[in-house]
Amino acid sequence: MAIDLADFEKGAKVDGDYDALLADLQKRLAKAQVAHIVHKRRAIIAFEGWDAAGKGGIIQRLTAEWDPRSYEVWPIAAPTPEEKAHHFLWRFWRRLPANGEIAVFDRSWYGRVLVERVEGYAAEKDWRRAYDEINEFESRQKEDGTTVLKLFVHITQDTQDERLKKRLEHPWKRWKTGADDFRNRARRADYLAAMDEMFAETDTRWAPWKVIDGNNKKAARIAALTHIVERLEKAVPMTPPPADPAVLELASAAFGHDFRID
Repeated sequence: MAIDLADFEKGAKVDGDYDALLADLQKRLAKAQVAHIVHKRRAIIAFEGWDAAGKGGIIQRLTAEWDPRSYEVWPIAAPTPEEKAHHFLWRFWRRLPANGEIAVFDRSWYGRVLVERVEGYAAEKDWRRAYDEINEFESRQKEDGTTVLKLFVHITQDTQDERLKKRLEHPWKRWKTGADDFRNRARRADYLAAMDEMFAETDTRWAPWKVIDGNNKKAARIAALTHIVERLEKAVPMTPPPADPAVLELASAAFGHDFRID
């Protein structure tokens, strides 16, 4: 079915105890990360969405219980001169996860068909060609055994305006808001058109989009983390590998008794 962002604007509150739900999800996420480590699996989690939609808050809670040695969060900004000298996907190939790792992208390769399209940084022939290039890029990751998750966090104009105002009023949050936020805000209709086409062209069987209603921050966090952990758990065996006999032998000698794990 076609994705319509208007279907994700209810802003319903969390159904249940937020703290308890969050704690349970983070425990499951921690186990899912360990399963990826011990079974040497890879995953990519890409976030897109409006400015002030809450992507950063979701990512903070997603990674709160993860071992920092086996994941990386990539905040994607405008490409550097070196990156501009290559194909637009080059900088993302360089950030792909290795075996046992999870890569989280705070914005992604979809900038080519969103901000670069709307703001005129990419020629029409280039951003139109990018749909096939992106689908092939994601298909290649899937075929290589990497789980690809794509989340879009949606908020209404009223919600975005309220959050931008609160950021400006808070002395320690003003740094989050800049001129680009207001330039993008002024072109919301253009961005909505680009998003509609992006979903139509790239909501694939191997890398489907998941839209998150971000109008209630707590509910959005629970919805996003639930989707992510369910996908990660399905992508990897959620059973620990047997203990290494050599390690058990060393443990038995160290502790002075036969060390066994059933």
